[in-house]
Amino acid sequence: MWKTLRPYAMVAPAVLIFALFFIYPIFYMIYLSFFDWNFVSPTKDFVGVDNFTVLSGDSEFQKVMWNSLFYMLFTVTLTISLSLLLALWLNKKARIYGFIQGAVFSPHIISLVSVAMLWMWLMDTDHGLLNWALGLVGISPVQWLSSPDTALWSLVLVAVWKGVGFNALVFIAGLQSIPKDMYEAAALDESGPVRTFVKITLPMLSPTVFFLTIINMIGSFQVFESIAIMTQGGPINSTNTLVFYIYQYGFRFFKIGYASAAGVILLVLIAILTIVYFKLMERRVHYR
Repeated sequence: MWKTLRPYAMVAPAVLIFALFFIYPIFYMIYLSFFDWNFVSPTKDFVGVDNFTVLSGDSEFQKVMWNSLFYMLFTVTLTISLSLLLALWLNKKARIYGFIQGAVFSPHIISLVSVAMLWMWLMDTDHGLLNWALGLVGISPVQWLSSPDTALWSLVLVAVWKGVGFNALVFIAGLQSIPKDMYEAAALDESGPVRTFVKITLPMLSPTVFFLTIINMIGSFQVFESIAIMTQGGPINSTNTLVFYIYQYGFRFFKIGYASAAGVILLVLIAILTIVYFKLMERRVHYR
């Protein structure tokens, strides 16, 4: 009897913790989305789908959705592209490349709060290092975080800088797992570097690209710290994204039901994008 129950007993603590801190909050958020509650009152007023109706017609929320999709698209695209190029360059055995790998990975282990504060100084309009460097080549100062035209791009830059090192190391691991005899066969066939990359390297890296795209996409929708520290969603709501919007309405304005409804939409949006990506890539990912 114990031999049958022992595997379940061993995984029970992990399952309990997962259910308590992940599954239960999701269902409770869905439950709260149908109520009007101020987080303090012991009573909750049932409003049905009114929170979702108000959200669908709210121009501020529509702007937040656009900002979130824009941030996700460019963060994921730039991070994956640059990290792949960096991995192709660093996938060598010389000791110097090992040192560079450690250097480019270091931003990943730095707290995002520290990264945000560092980039706030670098992007300061009057005293920032970036504008000082631009001034040396005769370029006018850029309003990195204070202009609606550049603020969201600036946050994308910070996200790419922090994430490219981790993604590059994962790509390097994927490159080193590709059998060398495939490249030897390509060399005997006098295949050029571009054709070799397209026909061998990229297909063999497709599981790695698939994995990194999914985790980067989900992570980009969860961005909070850099926005909370660097822009507070401004200027003119140009950098407000879904998680920060949920935080604002939940813990600043105490509209818990409204914030929960936005959280449900975020959950559904991530699920839809993930499913669509799985369907689009299921025949393009090669595991052998």
